[in-house]
Amino acid sequence: MKEIYVRDILNKSQNGDLVYLQGWVKSKREHGKLAFLDLVDSTGTIQAIAESSSMDKAQFDSICATPTESGVTVTGKFQRRPGRDPEIRVEAFEVIGVATLHLNPAPRSNFDIFDPAMADHVLRHRHLYLRNPKIMAILRFRSKVMSIARRWFEENDFLEFDAPILTPAPLYDNSTAMDIKVHGQEVYLSQCAGFYLEAAAHAFERVYNMGPSFRGEESRSKRHLMEYWHIKAEMTFGNREDIIRLVEEILAYITQACLEECGPELEILGTKLCQDGLRGPFPRISYEEAVGYLKTRGFDATFGVGISTAEEEELSKLYDTPFWIVGIPRSVEPFPYVIDPDDIRVTMVADLIASHGYGELLGVAEKIYDPLMLNERLTEKGKLNDPRYEFVREVHEAGCVPHIAFGMGLERLIRWLLDIPHVRDTIPFPRVVRRNINP
Repeated sequence: MKEIYVRDILNKSQNGDLVYLQGWVKSKREHGKLAFLDLVDSTGTIQAIAESSSMDKAQFDSICATPTESGVTVTGKFQRRPGRDPEIRVEAFEVIGVATLHLNPAPRSNFDIFDPAMADHVLRHRHLYLRNPKIMAILRFRSKVMSIARRWFEENDFLEFDAPILTPAPLYDNSTAMDIKVHGQEVYLSQCAGFYLEAAAHAFERVYNMGPSFRGEESRSKRHLMEYWHIKAEMTFGNREDIIRLVEEILAYITQACLEECGPELEILGTKLCQDGLRGPFPRISYEEAVGYLKTRGFDATFGVGISTAEEEELSKLYDTPFWIVGIPRSVEPFPYVIDPDDIRVTMVADLIASHGYGELLGVAEKIYDPLMLNERLTEKGKLNDPRYEFVREVHEAGCVPHIAFGMGLERLIRWLLDIPHVRDTIPFPRVVRRNINP
């Protein structure tokens, strides 16, 4: 098992130490009797210099003939000289896995991974371009964000609850879900863990889930994927103000922690972290006010219809921070959310729109606990007598209490924080509408 990494050699070795490294050849240059290898592993890069005079001819020729991306082991003396990067003077070299497949550009080379002209090529070879330093930095950042979010939930007494992926009951219309057959039964890939978190909240009071969600509708934008990861939470005995405040707290926590812990990733990407999450409480605009404003800007906005991506971008020009759209119409929202007692046209829901035109980040809601209101909303959506939702109704008939929830797309959050052009670049293997699932 590998025990010594590039990071260890750079941080712990002294001049003249004999070091042993397992890694890959990132790039190679030859100058007469000298060969320069950039060796890389998961922790960094170090240069190795081979001299023909210090080894037998066969081994030096082997170094010169080794293709980039090959897996190798190198033994040599560590050298650190003033004004120069640390290096290894090669004494022994062995090829462990020769690279016979070659890509252009090379996976670990410095090219613009966000260039739209490169998108198809990179996606088709995603399994190899995972080695690219910038893609690695994004995925390391993703891992850290997930760890930070879990830390916040644990510090605030939330239980992580594993909701199922297979469900008989889609949140939205059947046509928006991905259906599969399991032993002859038609079921769906989860669109939302909410039905199960709702049940769990009545046992544990504060629960969260971080897992995949699936959407089957044809949404082609820079912030939509067919498969994405949801950060979901649910808690009992709260209202919309409580969940808005909680979300503003967790966004500030994640942003501050990323500032403190993600410096190496930001440096590799050459970007600055968006710090707007620290600027709460965020301003609010009602859905009705938003529709009225959009009409004055020439948009064909209609009450009762969802606000489009272009309309969200227009609204974001009103603010230099994220902002809430509150009071989403019941015609737009699915059935689980409370009807506003002051305006029965809308629900007790709010969507948080990211700054700088990045669109919707997340939604929060008061969820229905009154069985009569649930039946009213199920009737509206044509689901009242649908046996697939019987387990949802039973939760509401067994001492259901006021409860609140939020759901945030992990990839949308990462895209916004890192200023990434497209959400597909924030997930290891993106599943994009009208693109074959490969690899």
